[in-house]
Amino acid sequence: MATWQCIKNCGACCNLNPEERPDLDLYLNPEELEEYLSMVGEGGWCINLDQETRECQIYEKRPRFCRVQSDVFEEMYGIEPEELNDFAIDCCRQQIEGVYGDRSLEMLRFDKAVGI
Repeated sequence: MATWQCIKNCGACCNLNPEERPDLDLYLNPEELEEYLSMVGEGGWCINLDQETRECQIYEKRPRFCRVQSDVFEEMYGIEPEELNDFAIDCCRQQIEGVYGDRSLEMLRFDKAVGI
């Protein structure tokens, strides 16, 4: 069985381009939406992502909407805890494909890490 995990030096989820996420206001409250939009930098990338290492510079203090946790996903998206693993894998695969491509090194690394 595939098990979700974040892979280092990917950063696909840090591509925050609001044009590609028109439904942000459906799952972010007004304060979170304001914070999210304030984090969008050049090319839609999060201002807290180190572009060279592809690592979050505020990882320990990142906002709630950046956390893959069962309570967060249940509240924000209505995903039951037992569904989180498969949902997170699908989300990551879609985001990695959209940012880097379905045959990218990032996708290959993710699939290997999660056991696909």
